[in-house]
Amino acid sequence: MQSIMVKYLALFFAVSFFVAGPVFAQKAVLKTNTLYWLTGTPNLGAELKLGKTFSLDVSGNYHPFKFKEDKAIKHWLIQPELRYWPCKVFKGHFVGLHGHYAGYNVSWKDYRYEGNLFGGGISYGYQWLLSVRWSIEAEIGVGYSRLRYDKFECRDCGAYIGSGHKNYVGPTRAAVNFIYVLK
Repeated sequence: MQSIMVKYLALFFAVSFFVAGPVFAQKAVLKTNTLYWLTGTPNLGAELKLGKTFSLDVSGNYHPFKFKEDKAIKHWLIQPELRYWPCKVFKGHFVGLHGHYAGYNVSWKDYRYEGNLFGGGISYGYQWLLSVRWSIEAEIGVGYSRLRYDKFECRDCGAYIGSGHKNYVGPTRAAVNFIYVLK
């Protein structure tokens, strides 16, 4: 039940972002993170200019694939971020405050872990203009994540072993984005 609610909530925020964009923003961009693509994870993001020095970035990815018989890292992730641009939105340096929420189903050797994670952090990045419509952006972020999971024997059919949680502090965001500017 919780995962269904989370999916509907994520869909609500995504639709709200695209519907409200023309009202609040004079400029918007679409982007994709090449680092996620290198791991075989399809992803898409959008960012709206909120004023002279602020923007709202929302990205999401979904990885439904298996690697080998005993290894799979299936997940979906949504990461909203409020960005501050010291000079001009979509040009140069920025700092951000991001959150993240994900659902995952990971199989590794003898065990399967199914659960979710949530957290947030801060980030720094830089965006280079290539032309009127194209840009490249690099970003790195650090923060906190709380992972909750149920542990099972084997990958597909194993018995329930128990529940657990982990706290993580470290890198929480990394991107090299290709950006298309919508006006």
